[in-house]
Amino acid sequence: MSLARARISRTLTTGAVVAAAALFAAPAADAANSPQPKGSSVVFVQSDDTTANTVVAYERAADGTLTQKGVHATGGKGGILPGTVADHLASQGSLAYDRHHHLLYAVNAGSDTVTVFAVRGTHLRRVQEISSGGSFPVSVTFHGDRVYVANTLGGGSVQGFVRTGERLVKVPSWNRNLGLDKATSAIGQISFTPDGSKLVVTTKASGQSIDVFPVGTHSGPSARPVVTSTPGAVPFGFAFDSAGRLRVTEVGTNSVGTFTVGRDGRLTAKGTVPTGQTATCWAVTAGNHLYVSNAASGTLSGYRVGAQGQLTALGNTATDAGTVDAAASSDGRYLYVQTGIKGLVDEFRVGANGSLTAIGSVEVPGGVGGEGIAAG
Repeated sequence: MSLARARISRTLTTGAVVAAAALFAAPAADAANSPQPKGSSVVFVQSDDTTANTVVAYERAADGTLTQKGVHATGGKGGILPGTVADHLASQGSLAYDRHHHLLYAVNAGSDTVTVFAVRGTHLRRVQEISSGGSFPVSVTFHGDRVYVANTLGGGSVQGFVRTGERLVKVPSWNRNLGLDKATSAIGQISFTPDGSKLVVTTKASGQSIDVFPVGTHSGPSARPVVTSTPGAVPFGFAFDSAGRLRVTEVGTNSVGTFTVGRDGRLTAKGTVPTGQTATCWAVTAGNHLYVSNAASGTLSGYRVGAQGQLTALGNTATDAGTVDAAASSDGRYLYVQTGIKGLVDEFRVGANGSLTAIGSVEVPGGVGGEGIAAG
């Protein structure tokens, strides 16, 4: 083994982020330093096609409506969990857009890989396809130069990567097996807390818990998570509000649970609000409003987030059938919702009071049952 390869091996074993970045940095300039088109009027949607997974790019007009601009192959395949219809991955966050570094991350559940795209406006350039470090990846998250993916089968696992330029380097020591039932779909979502100090993972089926991993700047996640058991609730998707409170959809009770996250990773429950709908599974924030998707009801439930964190119900808004993952524009003025039965994205204008006004819908080629949406 050459001296350079030996240094690389030691770096990945210990998980030293700074050294890994220096060793693996691509000669090309970082995407964040490259000239970029002005504006962030884009929406990306994953088809999860089992033959050839794709990401469809849409341009957002001044009135919030979308126009398809391109279909980009990930190089991998989508997947379908047994028993799913509108939501083949049964997860939230299978597509993640790093606006600062102009990169898009997509999971390929059928190939056990993650694809990295470089983003320039609505144009995507496929940079890399890399192993997800587990079986059936369903959710991906990033903070700074760290990227983590959650794999839902085989007992559930979390795998961490270092971003160097436009590419990812897998860090073997940043893999955590969750030890869940290998026969069932286990994970709903993975996401960093807003400050990047912790990873939050929701587990369904045999788990029914919210797992929090404190994350060191250079040492990766803690050996074991802080586990908050929620029997009967079946936590699925979640979103953070502007104060960092965790808003979790609980499909077992069709409700939204609120938690604060302690410095040690412990969660403190702050109340539960029922939606009155069916299959409450996904959550997204837009300004000081929260919206959750109810797949079986074909609705969005809206809430205003009060100064003290209280949720005030704004009512339900109808969507096309099979309401699944959603994304809000970076300015909070528009909401885009995947509806999996026909493979559509429904478009809504968000009013100052949180009301939603339908402004149209677009078809996602090959997107029936697909999940994964991100907006600029």
